[in-house]
Formats: sequence, structure tokens, C-alpha cells
Amino acid sequence: MRLHLIVALVVSILVGAPLAPQPATAASLVAVPKYAAILVDADSGEVLYARNPDEARHPASITKVMTLYLTFDALERKQLKLSDQVYFSANAAAQPPSKLGVPRGGWITVEQAIRALTTKSANDVAVALAERLDGSEVVFARAMTEKAKALGMNSSAFFNASGLPNAAHHTTARDLATLSKALIRDFPQYYPYFSEQQFNFQGTVMPNHNKLLGKFVGLDGIKTGYTNASGFTLAASAVRDGRRLIAVVLGAPTSAARNANIEALLASGFDVMKKRRQGEHLTVAMSMNEVPQMLDFQQAVMEQGSSDDVSVWRSAIRSDQTPTPPVSPATAHSGKKSGTDK
Repeated sequence: MRLHLIVALVVSILVGAPLAPQPATAASLVAVPKYAAILVDADSGEVLYARNPDEARHPASITKVMTLYLTFDALERKQLKLSDQVYFSANAAAQPPSKLGVPRGGWITVEQAIRALTTKSANDVAVALAERLDGSEVVFARAMTEKAKALGMNSSAFFNASGLPNAAHHTTARDLATLSKALIRDFPQYYPYFSEQQFNFQGTVMPNHNKLLGKFVGLDGIKTGYTNASGFTLAASAVRDGRRLIAVVLGAPTSAARNANIEALLASGFDVMKKRRQGEHLTVAMSMNEVPQMLDFQQAVMEQGSSDDVSVWRSAIRSDQTPTPPVSPATAHSGKKSGTDK
């Protein structure tokens, strides 16, 4: 975010000057080049809110939703069983974290593979599943793209099963909302896997990277992601009063900012739906007019990195410089290795 935007925000808060309505807790996101978002009514298909919904973005580990869609499709067509074994080739075992760590020649069941993807977001498991279904990840990626086109995801191309960095691998916020809707519609019997808050594998408990599960009322999925190329991503869905909404946020600078934006989108969406039932003519853009305090952004930075990160941003304000948004030591690695889900 540029210095003049930061200064404008601070001045407006201090003097009470009006600002143009922006999504709650997201004023710091709209100026982020990678940012894109969409909120969709899953029942009617109405787009309730959108910003850069058709701009090409890297989906990171949300890619695994398509990997799982094809897995569920194979289960439905009886080409696969939950108890079948998924073996790990040298290629699968060599994938960078996040991973389950099964050695070459080892195996897990299909059901374990599903749970490892929805919670741990294991890159090695994604590749192993791809090889189990189509013989190679390359062939499987072609099937992913073909399925995307069949679902109406006309701006997506997949080149791996995990979402690890690949310059040609891309999608849009709108396409990911389409995929999320199709997943829930076509495979309701398997969708509950996305609600699991942890996965116990051989005595090791692995928490779900989606920290909004159990926190935001009605939220029951779907998938987080992060790479250096993508920023922090999340496709989420929630149900209240019998209505399901799907929200997608891409390119956030921190996991905290991403989660707060998803919460704001969904909460505003449900509020709009309720008020519409009461006869009010309201849109999500009209309702999301809360301006975040600078403290909120600093808190998000501190959650993602160290306290020194905040001092960097404060120094930037004083010195008229705009630093790169900070990342935590756990994710501050090269793009080639950036597959950690947050």
C-alpha cells in the first residue's frame, strides 16, 4: 500500500473525514496488486460483491479443490474406493512442504489422502493422488483443465495438482467460486471432509489451515492457500438461515487480512440477505462501509511476522518508503519452494 493511501487513511480517521465505502477490514487490501475477491449466493448464483473477479491470479493450494473434485468424481464412477491404496513415487515423495512425508514406496488410503489434502494441504499427497488417477501429474493436470472448462471455469488453466508455483498455472476469483459451488452441489456426501478441523495421521494431529472453521458461525469449508506468487488465498463457504454463500479472497498480504476480509464479506452478505427478506433494498457494497483502524492492520502484520515488522511499516511512513508486505520466517523462502499453506 502506497504512503499516500496510508496517510489518507490515518488523517481521515483522526479528523472524521468521509471515505469512499470499502469492504470492512479490507481498505488496506484494495491497493494490493494481487488482491481479488468475490461473494456469491450459491443458491441463486447472484454475485453480491466483486473486485477484480476476472483478473488472472495464482490460486496456490486452492488448486487442491479441483484435485479433490476429480477424486470424488472417480469415487462416484466406481473407479476408486475410499479403501484403495495410494502409493508414493519418488516424484511424489520429493515434493516440498507442506507435505505428509510418506517415503518413496509408501502408501496411504484414498480416504487418508482426502483428509490430508483438506486439512494438511499436503503437496506430496496431491501428486500421489494425481498419479494414482491418471498415471502422471502432467496427464492429470490436463484433466483438471478440461474439467474446469466443463464447469464453466473459462479463465483457468492447471499445470499441477498441488498449486505449487508454475508461471502458467492460473485462475480467477470468479472461477474458484464456480468450482466451490460445483463441489458442494455435485458431491455433498464428500463435502464434510472440508469441515474437519484436524487430521490424525499415525498419532500426529494435524490442524486444518482454515482457522475460520469453528470461529465463523455457519462456515463449513473450503480451502486456504499461500505461495509467494499468490499471496494468501481462501475460498470459503457458509450457511445461515438455509442460504449458502461462497466467498473467495486472493492475494492478501497476510493470513489475518485474508481471514478478516472473508469474515466481512460473508457477514455482510448474510446481513444483506436478511434485510432483503425484510423488504430493504440493500447491496453488500452499501453495507460494507466500515473503515479499519491502522491498529487493525498492524495487528495483522504482527500475527504474520514479528514485532519488528510493525516497526518497518512505521518507519516507512516516516521515511516516505513503501516496503514489501512482511512475511513470517516460515514462509520467507524462494518462490520455487513456496508451497506452505496458511
